[in-house]
Amino acid sequence: MKTDITEMFGVEFPIFAFSHCRDVVAAVTKAGGVGVLGAVAHSPEALEIDLEWIEAEVGDKPFGVDLIVPAKYLGSDEGGVDMGHVRNMIPAEHRAYVDDILDRYGVPPLPADDESSRQFGGSDDMAAPFSADSQEPNLDIALAHKSALIVNALGPPPKHMIERCKEQGRKVGALAGKAQHAERHVNAGVDFIIAQGSEAGGHTGEIGTMVLIPEIVDAVGNTPVLGAGGIGRGRQMAAAMALGAQGVWCGSVWLTTEEAETHPVVKEKFLKATSSDTIRSRSRTGKHARQLKSAWTQEWDDPETPMPLGMPAQPVLIDEAINRINRAAYTKGSGAEQLANYFVGQIVGNMNESKPATRVVFEMVEEFIDATEYLKSQLEF
Repeated sequence: MKTDITEMFGVEFPIFAFSHCRDVVAAVTKAGGVGVLGAVAHSPEALEIDLEWIEAEVGDKPFGVDLIVPAKYLGSDEGGVDMGHVRNMIPAEHRAYVDDILDRYGVPPLPADDESSRQFGGSDDMAAPFSADSQEPNLDIALAHKSALIVNALGPPPKHMIERCKEQGRKVGALAGKAQHAERHVNAGVDFIIAQGSEAGGHTGEIGTMVLIPEIVDAVGNTPVLGAGGIGRGRQMAAAMALGAQGVWCGSVWLTTEEAETHPVVKEKFLKATSSDTIRSRSRTGKHARQLKSAWTQEWDDPETPMPLGMPAQPVLIDEAINRINRAAYTKGSGAEQLANYFVGQIVGNMNESKPATRVVFEMVEEFIDATEYLKSQLEF
């Protein structure tokens, strides 16, 4: 295939795979697409290890790193705040509510020595999560390796991020849920836009992909656009490119692949889910993020209970609770199993078989070809 995006990165297929799993990233890159490692949950040490492994696997083929640095975050006007400040601002009512959920569903505490899986631990003087300071070490590591692109998942990339990437010849991308967002990204200097519709998993706006892609394509001129949100099959890829996209950005579809590190209980839920089994909820990050419906989202979306806090207070509040749930969810029929969920888009209704990531890529390409041939057959000359 030949588009502006395949030319930009020198790849065979304009299929970008966002994943927190290094095995998926490497598999998609080796299959002719571009794997992008979601690094928000990585410590600098873990990111260093994963990028070294990916480089050894893919050689000179391109891969990317996705960071989350919101344009506005807690205390951003004053240079950000530390973890101690975030912890102190969490109301006692919310702490009590989290404890109540865990008690009612019978979720046991973590062993006293289990600190390994807590994402937001650390001392009070550490930078708060989802801030420029918290992501700076990971940006340093990404640029020290051969990552061909850096993507910012919330808002336009900060000026210093774009400058550093450009100085080292890396491409910069950013996600957009509105045409106005995309215009701001282009004005900031990004090389490509990811137009992510509401169907997508994780942080997403309210505009559907079918409407959003042409709006953004029209708004950004010659800047290449990737379509995202509800895309995991070749027909959807063909539709996105018919709307003006130069390729696609997929995330959810990799969560049920054989390589994925998705919690096995959650993976099984995904395989059984329909496209109507997701919800945009603030219950995990403090911002609206599409995820699988479960007892967890029901508890937080009840207007009679405390509302989720903003980012980053909500993820810090629930950090230990999520790890307790994940650890206990292996017990069949447990309350933790009912609560367990994860970010996923509406494409989950098509994710009903676990298969290798390479097979997902090739099936997308094959169905894309079939779809475009079908469209050609409708033309009369």
